[in-house]
Amino acid sequence: MKLLKAAVIFVLAPTLSPAFDPLSASVVAGGALMAWHLLSSDSWLRCRFQECCKRNSTVNFTGKAAQLDNRLFGQHLAKDVVLKAVLGFSNNPSPKKPLMLSLHGWAGTGKNYLSQILAEQVHPAGLRSKFVHLFLATLHFPHHDQVKLYKEQLQNWIRGNVSACPSSVFIFDEMDKMHPGVIDAIKPFLDYYEEVDGVSYRKAIFIFLSNAGGDLINKAALDFWASGKRREDIQLKDLEPLLSIGVFNNKNSGLWHSSIIDRNLIDYFVPFLPLEQRHVKMCVRAEMAARGYAVDEKIVQEVADEMTYFPKEQRIYSDKGCKTVQAKLDIHEDFVMRDTNTRA
Repeated sequence: MKLLKAAVIFVLAPTLSPAFDPLSASVVAGGALMAWHLLSSDSWLRCRFQECCKRNSTVNFTGKAAQLDNRLFGQHLAKDVVLKAVLGFSNNPSPKKPLMLSLHGWAGTGKNYLSQILAEQVHPAGLRSKFVHLFLATLHFPHHDQVKLYKEQLQNWIRGNVSACPSSVFIFDEMDKMHPGVIDAIKPFLDYYEEVDGVSYRKAIFIFLSNAGGDLINKAALDFWASGKRREDIQLKDLEPLLSIGVFNNKNSGLWHSSIIDRNLIDYFVPFLPLEQRHVKMCVRAEMAARGYAVDEKIVQEVADEMTYFPKEQRIYSDKGCKTVQAKLDIHEDFVMRDTNTRA
């Protein structure tokens, strides 16, 4: 409001003071231009002082791939599919529909991390951005008897935020805990419409995160291992149909009999594979480096050994992925710090 008053004063000043000399007129004109820049929603000046909606964003494919290589382990499929999907979407000046990704796998496999990286690509502040919206099923949609209310609130929230920023990002976590029917509220926004009630949703991004389908992914990975094949040979076509059908028919999934799947509005079902011990070790090393510790392979092995694995006899895959690595490393922190100080 103060800026608006200032702009009005600058604009009206010439009519209020007829005796302006050329220098004063220049100052007034410059001030009016400055005020206009501050008030304009997309001006470079205003965007230097507060976050603005990025109308167009391009993906630094090489940079993001390197970033994921350093923190996302054992997920060749997820990394490749998501990066290429986002690259193609961001380079398309007029997409026909929003980008809709559904990430599936057990806890600790990297779903949250990858979704955060994707959000940061579109809006650098990531989850802190006012244009990135995170929904937790157990927090935002807890009661089964209020599904109708949740659907109405969800539609209003998405409509309002996409109106303010067409490239808004919406992340729905814990989809396996969401009450069936709630998520169908967003179906009109995901479809192939130019506009819905005067609002275009075609540049928005929607991401689902779910543990549902994790059992199917794990079984497929175990079958590949049992047949002597490398996990890197698993392709999207080996898992995506299983996920689509499995999640659709899973009564414990928020996508159970969902019209979003029925209408083929999910662009990619992205599988996150179970992590082997070698991947857990990579997580431990990365966490030690992030804390500024010297990497001690003895500690790395100890932390990895403290994790639980399945199948029970073969102990191939971590049943919690890397989810508890930070907590496990905390137990060894005193020794790690002493070791780091000694080396220093």
